[in-house]
Amino acid sequence: MSEESTAVTHPFLDLAPLSAAHFASIEARVARLLDTRQDVVVTQGEALLPLEGAIRGAAGPGTTALNVITGPYGQTFGDWLRDCGATVIDLAVPFRTAVTAAQVREAFAEHPEIDFVSLVHAEAATGNTNPVAEIGEVVREHGALFSLDAVASIGAEPVLPDAWGVDLCVIGAQKAMGGPAGVSAVSVSERAWARMSANPTAPRRSYLSLLDWKQRWIDGGRKALLHAPAQLEMLALEACVERIETEGLKTVMARHASAAAATRAGALALGGGLEPYVHDAAEAAPVATTLRAPAGVPASELVARALAGDPALPLAAGGGALAGEMIRVNHYGADATVDAVRGSLAALGAALAERGLSVDLDAAFRATEGGRR
Repeated sequence: MSEESTAVTHPFLDLAPLSAAHFASIEARVARLLDTRQDVVVTQGEALLPLEGAIRGAAGPGTTALNVITGPYGQTFGDWLRDCGATVIDLAVPFRTAVTAAQVREAFAEHPEIDFVSLVHAEAATGNTNPVAEIGEVVREHGALFSLDAVASIGAEPVLPDAWGVDLCVIGAQKAMGGPAGVSAVSVSERAWARMSANPTAPRRSYLSLLDWKQRWIDGGRKALLHAPAQLEMLALEACVERIETEGLKTVMARHASAAAATRAGALALGGGLEPYVHDAAEAAPVATTLRAPAGVPASELVARALAGDPALPLAAGGGALAGEMIRVNHYGADATVDAVRGSLAALGAALAERGLSVDLDAAFRATEGGRR
């Protein structure tokens, strides 16, 4: 090969550096998506990064935290809070349901010292969604700091940190937004910044430190980034936000709601012993629908058989102990369509029929018609 040969190029490589101004403009678009005037920081990593950073920044010894558990992420947040030295009061409800504002109010009545509340909006892992607006009213009445994991809900249902009184709202792009997993964001209220600044155990000079972003990025006028940005992920985030802006956030949310309604109705009509895992449709998350497998049929085996014919279907078995009974239809992002739902139901129906269970695919498809878009 000649020494003068041209180097191989690739559209993902040799890009011009992402400027601070470009980075800040993407943050501003994320803020508009959240309809917030709070500071928004885009963090360079999957959403667990700002979720842990928010908890470790705002909680510590002397904090009394109400940790709401409606799925596996709530359990993780409780572990982080305890590791911070906080006193943790767990409010756990069955994964097939949602927590209520009345239950949160009762927790405050029993423990008026609560000054921090951690809640997951929608649990994609269990298929439920929590009434954040109503819970936010209770939290505001008691003056506690409110931290919300809205990773699965953003793009599938309203997420309004300012209107709901949320002090720390973490989102990720990889689910209903249809974007990358390697970048995330958090909106931070002035109260949350003050709590972190006063917390001697809050991470500083650390990848987990939100205060570093506040002091070196926001207070510095967003002129100099803390480190080299994850260029490809940032450009992908920008593209996914632009796509939502073009389609319209309300339209994107309507697609997810339609897909969820179609999945629920179709599964009930399909038969074969399938039933919604979340009993009340009003408590079911639009980002993903969970189904209970028939008795004696391991969900993981049913899903594996369904995916054997088409590995691209948005199907998964529940995680951990839920793998035996739960099927997840992950109708989010590009899969928030009735066609994706129908493909999933057809594959599940075939897998159930192989086991000798009676299914009615025609009835299932007719049931999905109400959600067709």
